[in-house]
Amino acid sequence: MSPSGQGRKVSLAESIGAHLLLVVAVAFALYPLLWVVSLAFSGAVEPTPRVLPVPLEPTLEHLRGVAFSTLEVPGEPDRWLFGLQLANSIVISLATALVGVVIAVPTAYALARFEFVGKEGGVRALLATQMFPAVASAIPYIILDGLGLLGTRSGLVLCYATTAVPFAIFQLRGAFETIPRDLEEAAMVDGATRFEAFRKVVLPAARPAIAVTALFAFMSAYNEFVLAHTMLGREEMYTVPVVLQRYISEFSADWPNSPRAR
Repeated sequence: MSPSGQGRKVSLAESIGAHLLLVVAVAFALYPLLWVVSLAFSGAVEPTPRVLPVPLEPTLEHLRGVAFSTLEVPGEPDRWLFGLQLANSIVISLATALVGVVIAVPTAYALARFEFVGKEGGVRALLATQMFPAVASAIPYIILDGLGLLGTRSGLVLCYATTAVPFAIFQLRGAFETIPRDLEEAAMVDGATRFEAFRKVVLPAARPAIAVTALFAFMSAYNEFVLAHTMLGREEMYTVPVVLQRYISEFSADWPNSPRAR
């Protein structure tokens, strides 16, 4: 800072250098992604080493083979298989995010605002659940089978909720703790009840944190593979990660010629 309190003026050369540095960093980060896109749109040719990730023999056959696969059942009209599988991913992810947020919001608010017996023990128990790997959710396999939920979207949502709920509680507890208590007290002085202060003051202030938490829960459920592959047995119930993995063999990924791409 100069003696006058104003920052030093950035020269044109420094500005150009900084922008060039950012462009190089972005290009470095996007380069692998560009190669993936290039291979997706390339024809049936062997990948060759080259600097520019430009598709060779551009074609949409690969994407068409995956996106327009059909489910053939004798005696029934063909159904759009990939559409069913994409819908499975979206429905399961939305349900997981909804369950996580609905349970976590009141729980996180209680942990942030109230003192009660067992509060610290409950927080430690929630923390302990975050130390278990996600694949541990596959343990209730027999329980889901007994409830008739094995191989269903509802059963998979329950498994995902076991990790989504504790994560959402920790995220939202911190968000509620940053909201001043004075706002709620001012609303209650004006005649609002505790619930009205929570609904009209706290929830709007915590809306960005709730949205981010729901997004994290949605993306975690959408990208999850191991549990979906374990719990779902029918092809029309698969989620997108399971579908894409089944097109990949040990040494190659031949999308349009896969026996499942019809």
